[in-house]
Amino acid sequence: MPRSQCIIHRENKLLMVQHRHRGQTWWCLPGGGVEPGETPAEAALRELREECCVDGVIVRQTSHVIYAADDETYTFLVDIGDQTPTMGADPELQATEQVLARMAWLTLAEIPERDRAFLWAAGLLGVAAFFTEVSRWGDSVSYPGMEGTSIFGGVHEGQLIS
Repeated sequence: MPRSQCIIHRENKLLMVQHRHRGQTWWCLPGGGVEPGETPAEAALRELREECCVDGVIVRQTSHVIYAADDETYTFLVDIGDQTPTMGADPELQATEQVLARMAWLTLAEIPERDRAFLWAAGLLGVAAFFTEVSRWGDSVSYPGMEGTSIFGGVHEGQLIS
């Protein structure tokens, strides 16, 4: 089943929801499955209402990623005006089975590396505020768990890597 999700931002913060399932947690954009007869845009706005209790207006689509034949994700930049989101619930699940754990406005620095990786596929760099922020990050190379090591094995500037 396709998934639809929303990028909602205020200045340099993203509206994110934390999911909890089988002992694991992760942060993601508000969203969920596209129901039969529903467009991806309609699904994104419905999921936003369910998870964050706000209504939105689609500004534009930022991405459509196909991971496999039956696994694709649509992402939309959405405007919620000055509404204040509050955590909702998945109406298909009982109270004891809910996967929504938290909702928060987070900066990129507050989002774990693993969860942040999915934001690039969602088209986050198509949002001017985040493109500007990432443009200031510079040219240093980093990778989680590799702090203090050379990922190029002693290769010096100007040398070819093979």
